[in-house]
Amino acid sequence: MIINNKTDPELRYQMMIDKLKSRDCRLTSHRLALLRLLAVSNGHPNAAQLYEELQKQFPTISLATVYKTLALLKEEGEVLEIELHSGSRFDGNKPFPHPHLICNHCQKVIDGDDISFINNANQEIQKRYNFQVDQSQMVFYGICRECQSGQVDHVHM
Repeated sequence: MIINNKTDPELRYQMMIDKLKSRDCRLTSHRLALLRLLAVSNGHPNAAQLYEELQKQFPTISLATVYKTLALLKEEGEVLEIELHSGSRFDGNKPFPHPHLICNHCQKVIDGDDISFINNANQEIQKRYNFQVDQSQMVFYGICRECQSGQVDHVHM
């Protein structure tokens, strides 16, 4: 499933299809294209960006289809919603809890690869506060390497 800290896009695509099939969801060409886009995405697009990309191939797609499909995938644990100050972004390639590093300058979202300290934090919270953690999110805001060196002057998605 995971190859060199990246999830295999074809496997991700099939997993998302299987989850929607198990819920008896219609697998329209619009939905399948959205699943494919999420599975191959190395970035963290928001719903509007996904919609704009899909409109190139499907001019009749609705923004509601994108939002409804993202909500279904989130419920099924097949998409991770990253709630940021500037709005939600979605990670369909790595739908499991992992740290995200957000650049305050260019808005790039970088995946952190080490999930062990999230698991440790969840266990500590459960132990210390007798609180069952169902979902966690770890986001760090700062300045990325490119912006620190002055190499970036545009917004990343």
